[in-house]
Amino acid sequence: MSFRKVVRQSKFRHVFGQPVKTDQCYDDIRVSRVTWDSTFCAVNPSFVAIIVEASGGGAFLVLPLHKTGRIDKSYPTVCGHTGPVLDIDWCPHNDHVIASGSEDCTIMVWQIPENGLSQPLTEPVVVLEGHSKRVGIVTWHPTARNVLLSAGCDNVVLIWNVGTAEELYRLDGLHPDLIYSVSWSRDGSRFCTACKDKSVRVIDPRRGTVVAEKERAHEGARPMRAIFLADGKIFTTGFSRMSERQLALWDTENLEEPMGLQELDSSNGALLPFYDPDTNVVYVCGKGDSSIRYFEITEEPPYIHFLNTFTSKEPQRGMGWMPKRGLDVSKCEIARFYKLHERKCEPIIMTVPRK
Repeated sequence: MSFRKVVRQSKFRHVFGQPVKTDQCYDDIRVSRVTWDSTFCAVNPSFVAIIVEASGGGAFLVLPLHKTGRIDKSYPTVCGHTGPVLDIDWCPHNDHVIASGSEDCTIMVWQIPENGLSQPLTEPVVVLEGHSKRVGIVTWHPTARNVLLSAGCDNVVLIWNVGTAEELYRLDGLHPDLIYSVSWSRDGSRFCTACKDKSVRVIDPRRGTVVAEKERAHEGARPMRAIFLADGKIFTTGFSRMSERQLALWDTENLEEPMGLQELDSSNGALLPFYDPDTNVVYVCGKGDSSIRYFEITEEPPYIHFLNTFTSKEPQRGMGWMPKRGLDVSKCEIARFYKLHERKCEPIIMTVPRK
């Protein structure tokens, strides 16, 4: 009997995670304590940005990647918001531009100087005002320059032209309740949202219509997330009726039944999915967990294959995810996470061992 039938062939079966040495962490950072399920951290090949505790407003740190070690208490922050910052996102086309959404109902776009900050940054390049309640999600368009999507607690999704600071599309009335997550498709023609009414919707922003909708994608009342995969399928994380955490894979052409559904455990932190389109691997990090699980998505059933778990001692408050162009591929690195503890940020490197 051949072993092939028992063990599935996969290049990523032996992917393993490794935290970096202590001197390569970012120490003494007071990570934000806002009760909002965002990642609190955004990374690109030049900088790492982390939302921090700030008195009298909202602020986030922007550190050059090489500035590891202990961060001075007086290190300058980006502090133009009057309320706590809830979400930040780096522009995919320009490593010095970052957008932030805040409880003060505004979105601000910042230009970070070449070598990082030398003094506190209080003047944004653009201020976008259009939400009536706090802005919990900001995400840049993957392919078009200067296009930014924001979603607020007023259940409205706005798409902005950042260059002229005007609203391109206002999608009102599509969501009856709070929007938990928004994810663009790979070419940026559509996006999917997960909403508090337990529905996952695929939306065409140009027409302003819902193309596909799955009600009760996960039965539980806790927050869910939905992300687009490269081939147009949707991966969701949520909770079952018994409050067990679930993962599911959906085909947008037919949302009746999930292609794959897996139950993980009965912990209560929201699951944050990160997807790598080149390797088709999804990494799932639970808030308050001390582990990162990863799964490979394939064409044949059961579609979602559990690969492995990276565990560490301390729970994570948030997680940053480095885009592919910032990885060291000569060391077989396929992903890098920036894990936030209470007082520090620790990079974790995922590698595929060579034969």
